[in-house]
Amino acid sequence: MANNQSVRRHLDAFTRGRIIGKLEEGRSGQVWLQSSNCSQHRFTTLETISNYRNSYPGFSSGRPRGITPANHQYIVLQARRNRRQTAGEIARHTTQATGRPISRFTVARRLHGGGLFARRPVRCVPLTPAHRRRRRRRNWRDNEWRRVLCDESRFSLSSDSHRILI
Repeated sequence: MANNQSVRRHLDAFTRGRIIGKLEEGRSGQVWLQSSNCSQHRFTTLETISNYRNSYPGFSSGRPRGITPANHQYIVLQARRNRRQTAGEIARHTTQATGRPISRFTVARRLHGGGLFARRPVRCVPLTPAHRRRRRRRNWRDNEWRRVLCDESRFSLSSDSHRILI
């Protein structure tokens, strides 16, 4: 890096939290500023954030969230407790618990964020084609069974085998 370029030094989360904590305690910021390698501009920004935490533009921009982090945690916990619940059922339980309506699509998005997918209950084991055939034949009557040719029957059309099995 060339000498004429400035070096950006970001504060880590721990240091940032300590500065805001000192400011909220009412201590002087100048004492902290002198003891740390923090610029005056960065300190002023942190001071503004701590004084106006709820009205600071960085914290309130955009559309308000439909659910809180606690609701998100409740949704994931509910899905892990009962894996056969649908997203709609989880949405109804969450709405009853919080009193705030939540759609099943929101629940599905939150579950995807939590690593859970396909919230459809398993009602029965999926059938293979052989199962389907056997299930259809289970209810056959005697006259329907008379029309079946067995696999063991062998018909010879030529005279070289000299066998006729029926």
